[in-house]
Amino acid sequence: MLTVNYDRLGVAPGDRLLDLGCGFGRHAFEAARRGAGVVALDAGADEVAGVCATIGAMVAAGELDADDTRAGAVRGDALRLPFADDAFDRVIASEVLEHIENDVGAMTELARVLRPGGTMAVTVPRCGPEFINWALSDEYHDVPGGHVRIYRRSTLRARLSSTGLEPVGSHHAHGLHSPYWWLRCLVGPTNDTNPAVASYHKLLVWDIVKAPRPTRLADKVLSPLIGKSLVVYLRKPERADGAQQSGRAGIATRPTVGAGPTRGRGEAA
Repeated sequence: MLTVNYDRLGVAPGDRLLDLGCGFGRHAFEAARRGAGVVALDAGADEVAGVCATIGAMVAAGELDADDTRAGAVRGDALRLPFADDAFDRVIASEVLEHIENDVGAMTELARVLRPGGTMAVTVPRCGPEFINWALSDEYHDVPGGHVRIYRRSTLRARLSSTGLEPVGSHHAHGLHSPYWWLRCLVGPTNDTNPAVASYHKLLVWDIVKAPRPTRLADKVLSPLIGKSLVVYLRKPERADGAQQSGRAGIATRPTVGAGPTRGRGEAA
C-alpha cells in the first residue's frame, strides 16, 4: 500500500533514494522494483531487520537483480543522518514527522542530504481525520513513540519551506482508511478482535491485495474528502553556481547513532 505517487516524485532507474522512517519498507520495496538504489532508514531494529530480510527474499524470488540492486536498510537518527550532503536524488518521509519532537531539525537534515534539483515526498496524517482520532481516543496518540502533533497543510509547507525546499504540489490519500481508524478509536485502538474492526480490516486487505474496481473507485472519491494522509511534494533548488551534488559516491560518511524516528499507532492499515 503506497501513499506516495512515484511518478509525481520522479523516481527513475539509477536514482538514489532515501526512505526515512521506513517501517517495514513498503515505499523502499517499490522504489527498488523501479530500479532505484534505495537506503531504508529507521530507528527500530526489528524494522531494519525485516526490510533486509524482505530485500533478500525479493532477490531470491527474482523480483530484484542481485547484481544490480543497491537496496539496503540501516538504523539511524532522523536528526543526524549518517549521509553526505546532496547524497540522494529522491527522498521519502512517510508518516514519520508527526512522531518527532524536533520536526524542523529532521526536515533540515532531509534537505541537507537531498541533491540540488532533487525531489522529496513528505506524508503526514491529514488534520481533519486526525483531529477526530484524537477526540475519540487518547490512547490512539498518547503512547511511547506516538503522534506528538497534528499538521495543517499550511504549517507543514511553511516548516519545510524554511529549510530551503520548494513545495510543488500535494494531494490526499487513503480515503477508505479514515473511517477504519475512527472505528478503532471508538472501540479502543488495541481492540483488534472487535467484529466490526475485523471485518473492515478484511475489506482493506482485500483492497490492498486485489485492488478491485469498487474499492478503488470508493477510495478515489473519498481521498480528497476524508483521505487519511496528506502528501506534499517538494524540490530542492539548483545551486546558483551550477555545482553538482557532492555525496553520491559514498553516502555513509557518519556513524549511525541513537534513537530516531519511531512509529506509533495511526499508520494506515
